[in-house]
Amino acid sequence: MLANNPLEILKNTFGYQQFRPHQEEIIQSVLSGRDTVVLMPTGGGKSLCYQIPALVKEGTALVVSPLIALMKDQVDVLRLHGIPVAFLNSTQSHEEQNHILMQLRNGELKLIYIAPERLLGREQQFIDLIKKVRVSLVAVDEAHCISSWGHDFRPEYLLLSRITSMLGDKVPTIALTATADDLTRRDIVEKLELTRPEIFVTGFNRPNIQYTVRPKRNTYTQLLDFLKSHKDDSGIIYTLRRADTEILAENLRNDGFLAKSYHAGMERHVKDQHQEEFLKDETKIIVATIAFGMGIDKSNVRFVVHMDLPKNIEGYYQETGRGGRDGLPCSALLFYSYADYFTLRNLVTISDNPSQSAIMQEKLMKMADYSNLKTCRRKFLLQYFGERSASYCGSCDNCLNKYEETDGTEIAQKAMSAVVRLHQRFGVNYVIDFLRGSASQKIREEHRMLKTYGVGADVSKEDWRHYINELIQQDLMKRSSGKYPVLELTSQGREVLNGGKKVTLIKPLEAGQWEQRSEEFHTHEDLISSLKALRRMIADSENVPAYIVFSDASLQELVTYLPCTKEDLKQINGFGEVKVQRYGEVILNEISKYCNEQGLESRIPVVQTKRTGSRTPGETFQKTFELFQRGKGIQEIANERGLTRGTIESHFNILIQKGQVQTSDVVPEDRIEKIMDVLSKLPEAGLGAIKRQLPEDFSYGEIRMVISSDRKYRERKVQPFRMQKPNESL
Repeated sequence: MLANNPLEILKNTFGYQQFRPHQEEIIQSVLSGRDTVVLMPTGGGKSLCYQIPALVKEGTALVVSPLIALMKDQVDVLRLHGIPVAFLNSTQSHEEQNHILMQLRNGELKLIYIAPERLLGREQQFIDLIKKVRVSLVAVDEAHCISSWGHDFRPEYLLLSRITSMLGDKVPTIALTATADDLTRRDIVEKLELTRPEIFVTGFNRPNIQYTVRPKRNTYTQLLDFLKSHKDDSGIIYTLRRADTEILAENLRNDGFLAKSYHAGMERHVKDQHQEEFLKDETKIIVATIAFGMGIDKSNVRFVVHMDLPKNIEGYYQETGRGGRDGLPCSALLFYSYADYFTLRNLVTISDNPSQSAIMQEKLMKMADYSNLKTCRRKFLLQYFGERSASYCGSCDNCLNKYEETDGTEIAQKAMSAVVRLHQRFGVNYVIDFLRGSASQKIREEHRMLKTYGVGADVSKEDWRHYINELIQQDLMKRSSGKYPVLELTSQGREVLNGGKKVTLIKPLEAGQWEQRSEEFHTHEDLISSLKALRRMIADSENVPAYIVFSDASLQELVTYLPCTKEDLKQINGFGEVKVQRYGEVILNEISKYCNEQGLESRIPVVQTKRTGSRTPGETFQKTFELFQRGKGIQEIANERGLTRGTIESHFNILIQKGQVQTSDVVPEDRIEKIMDVLSKLPEAGLGAIKRQLPEDFSYGEIRMVISSDRKYRERKVQPFRMQKPNESL
């Protein structure tokens, strides 16, 4: 029997202890019968905004979703939580579809997922059936697909108003999307014929994503270097052309990576197979066009790479948002060249529709502006969607890199002189070839006689492009409008050319300079490996992807808090009643075995305090830190707080990883030296083996603190990334 309280359902069914911001208000809006529009970042918990109302209300929720992969993913997740749910699509046999329709007719399903073409194409019989079914709500996922102004317009979505109008005001509609500017939002409301909808914009920031742009120069070599820093991670690589997906995937396979291609021109069974392998981690990298990914709910994607410039910010944001859905760190890398922008200008032009062409070209220009930025990329993205942001995010390449500035007056004057001598009638490529003294036949003979011809031969083509982009950003040059933009000087640029103004430019970044993030999660590697192996075994037996059994965020909570009982396990995010009963025993056995071997005890009291809402883990560690600052030692703090010494040592281990405390502040120097001596002799040994080489009075906590300190020392040149608390990924 399902509870009718949203918070109880969140806790008992889905295994989360509190709502993310705005989720509860959105759910109450739907439960009150109001049409609702939700703009929430990918991974922010949109699905729960209609799934929980569907479980509270009587009847069946009709969920319109654009892709089969999304339906299957969502249905697999809900079934593992014990929820009666199904989907209808063209991959099912006639018998399977009839069985599901019978379940729907009998009121046995709480949710049914349907593609819009299945719902509204030639399926009048299904439409007639819906009229006889008690529909609790209509959820339109990826609602931006209904807008011709959006980045992924799908004409079949335009027919959805037939359903909403047929069901009338008594059945609320909730439209959900991660990306929609003001124009697209208004279009969603109008096209779905929503009645005075309540609109929720929950924010677009994805703090766990690190944004990086690199010049399109030796891109395959750069890509290999990048992938080496993501060994064994799952990732998506987007290319503009179908043929490039197959070529790049083959090259990566030849270099030892588990990569497959995906594009709209492939046979359906091949696409389905490649997608299934990726979801189940049998393939680590999918190389795809934008045909891949919408609605993919794979939570452990650790990187998203764009080999070519996307057509607009909305698409780029949506595609990068497919990474890091579990709230853990994710890298978003884009390779950019102005040639991409020039190519795409033609592709986004819509014949016989100059107004829409102008909008699409403006969106493309914004994408190029983002790529050329030297200021915070996150701020640019958030401002595009109308959200204010600080000027420093600490997790994009521009915030992490310290760019070297140089006096660029001479470079600027050479470029400007070339533009003027060419009468401001030529584009970037011609100007660069002219500056470099190109022998190409496209350089006019009269131009070869000019004084400026070849004056910049000592600067590479890529660096010239970088400097010209810098001059454009500083409003010293500009590109004209029109189909074939040319370079022109601004009034400020003429001041520079005439010697009345100095220019400072940023030196081009070397291709191999990569900023890395260190993850603060290093402890219990053996337990992580054994739990991942167990998760894989369970997933194979259930025929679902491993992340559906439990996510990496849940995995981190398991190894952080080490639950020992089923009641303890319920405190871990993502473990509702059904999952605890189904998988609890084998998971707890694995954790108990590890704890016994390593002399560890559960830290679940910290979690239980956290769940009450009165104190968070961060506050718990901070309380230990505050007592430490007052001069108290480990045992004194443990006595005062009523916690074990091992728990307080675990707090200090995390404080050391965060850089708030030095190991030598809490572990005597002579004990550190003894531990380091054993570490030097047994660099690959586990904690148990290390402890056996030390006197009996040495604790596991002391060993972990020294190991953390050693790692911190070795990684001190790496920009640290403070990991989100796992429960923040709901």
